[in-house]
This record gives sequence, structure tokens and C-alpha cells, in this order.
Amino acid sequence: MNTSFEQVYGYKPTKKVSAAGRINLIGEHVDYCGGPVFPASLNLRCYVYGKKNNSNTIRIAHYGLEGYKEIDLDKIEDYKEIKFYNYEAGCAYQLLRSGKKVEGCDLFYKCEVPFGSGLSSSAAIENATLIILNELSGNDYTLFDTALLAQKAECDYCGMNCGIMDQFASAMGKKDCAILLNCSTLDYEYHPLKLDGYTIVVANSNKPHALTDGDYNSRRGEAEKATKELQKEYTFNSLSDLSEEKFEEISSCLDPVLYKRAKHIVKECARVHQAVTALDNGDILRLGELINESHESLSQLYEVTGRELDCLAHAAQEEEGCLGSRMIGGGFGGCTISIVKNEFVDKFKENVNKKYKESVGYEATFYDTSIEDGVTVEDL
Repeated sequence: MNTSFEQVYGYKPTKKVSAAGRINLIGEHVDYCGGPVFPASLNLRCYVYGKKNNSNTIRIAHYGLEGYKEIDLDKIEDYKEIKFYNYEAGCAYQLLRSGKKVEGCDLFYKCEVPFGSGLSSSAAIENATLIILNELSGNDYTLFDTALLAQKAECDYCGMNCGIMDQFASAMGKKDCAILLNCSTLDYEYHPLKLDGYTIVVANSNKPHALTDGDYNSRRGEAEKATKELQKEYTFNSLSDLSEEKFEEISSCLDPVLYKRAKHIVKECARVHQAVTALDNGDILRLGELINESHESLSQLYEVTGRELDCLAHAAQEEEGCLGSRMIGGGFGGCTISIVKNEFVDKFKENVNKKYKESVGYEATFYDTSIEDGVTVEDL
């Protein structure tokens, strides 16, 4: 089993890069519709160690796996279906397509972001890969452009038709801040994430999701179909442009399923702006209410939660000291976030885990998290 760069390759790395996983306070399944989102980057990170190897090959090793995989830069399109390595190959592919150099190198990954958790392990891997390849190859780059290339790697190479939020939050995150990001314009602003007396508790349902299996892409397709139907009634660019009042005025053309999907997106976009105002005003109680509303919308209208996430969120919402709880990420498994009063955190974890295990038959996992900078780079 691989345990370090030196154990795999027999010498020391020269560069260490990390990129963060992320939470999203609110604004789920709206980024690919151009909506506003409110994410923050976590202390849970993907670390990658690297050194140039003076070849035309990238060798990739992962902590906990055996050996390494060779990626031939002359055949960079051939690795799209190779699990555990296609994200990295996709990043090299996008750098080459963008006109950047990619030097042969040896890479070793250690990812703390749980896979399939909804905390964006893929975005962390992609950003870390792009940055270390740029660093080792001597390329100029910005974190903003890194996020855009990371999204292209996931969409165009790996087949996951994702929005920009995950990669942007992972690359551009700032310590103790959330990012209000307009996914249409990519305008963004930082807001201090001050939850005086409260903690964000992340709970993993331990039901992993595999969004490329089709559920996520299906929801995005339904959102796009709803948009096209509504554009026959009214001129607008994306669902995020519609007010709640205008949506109700023109939505009679939609079948029941498309109506539910579009209604979630329109109302979720409104909730994001309300949540930012609540946070800026120190109204944590209102923020918690909006988080609860978001979960119910994702459950009842967008139908991306499932038994496990509903159980975890509802158990949390019932607990003393919890202001709000909801699923985060693409859904169909993964994690919830909850805002919990500091003195109730330990009791909260114990009680929620007990209820969850009694309901689904296995335990949840709780993470101690903090909001940190998205990216770190270190010469070794």
C-alpha cells in the first residue's frame, strides 16, 4: 500500500500543493442554471506532492492504493474511463488544450476530502493537479483561471456536466469567509462567516453518491427543458433571472415534474440572497430557517435527497441547539451541514447518530471542520 511519495518513487518531492473541499451554505443545484451560490472552502483538503521526472509521462500514485499509473502525454485522450486517474488526466488535457506546457512528473496524492461525500473531492483533486502541473512546468496561472479549467476537465473529459461552484470555491476560498458567487457572470464577493456561538457541523450519511451514473445529469437536463418551455412564454436567459412572481405567472406551461424542478431553482436563488442578508445582519436564526427550507425544497421539489439524507437532516432539525440542517452537494447520498450552538455540539452528534443508525442501520460520520484558504503551495 502506498504511504508516501518517497516510498513509491524512491526520492523526495520538490513541491507540495493542496486544494480544499467545500461546503455550500445555500444555493444547491442552481449553479448550472447561472444562479447565485454561497460556498466556503474547508480544512479538509487534497494534498499532492510532485517532482519533474524529465520524461513525457506523468506517473500518478494515491495514498492507500498500490503502485502508480502512467499517463502518456502523447496519448492524453485515452484515460477518460480510468477510475482514480481520469480527473488528473483531464487536467493535463485541459492545460495542453489551453496552450500551457505540461512537463512529465511524478505525483503522489493524499486526499482528506471523503469520496462521494458531496464535499467536492473531485474539485479539490482537479485544482491541486492543475496547480502542481503549472508549478512544475513553470507556467503562469491564476486561481480564477484554474477553477475554470478544473470545471472543463470534469465536464469535457470526465463526463460530469457540473456547474462552476465546486471548483471556484475550492480554488478561491478565503479563511473564515463565504463566497457569494454569481454563476452567470462569475462576479463574486467575500462575506465574513461569523456564526458567533454556533458551529457548522458536517455529517456524512455514508451513502456515497456517484453523480456520473446519471441522476445529476438527469436533473440538469430537466432544468434545461423547463427553461426552454418557459422561454416560449417569456424572454429570459436562465431560471435564475426569474422572480418568484414571474415564475408563477408563466409556469402553467410546464408539466408537474418540470414545474417542481424549476420552482426549486427559482426559490433557491431567492433564498441565497436572503441568507447573505441574514448573515451580514447577524441574524443566524433566519439563516437556519432558510437552510431548513432549502432541504425541504431539495427533497420535495428537486427530489435529490433520498431516505438517508432526509433522515439525517430531519434528525438534526429536531435537536436542541440546531438552527438548521440540509443536504449539500449533488445529493443522492453524501453529507449534510447543520448550524449548532457550541455547547450542544457533542450531544447533537450523539443524538443524531443514534436516530440515524436506528433508521437506516448504520452510523453517520461527523467531521470537525473550519473555513480555510482554498489553495496552498509550498516548495520542499
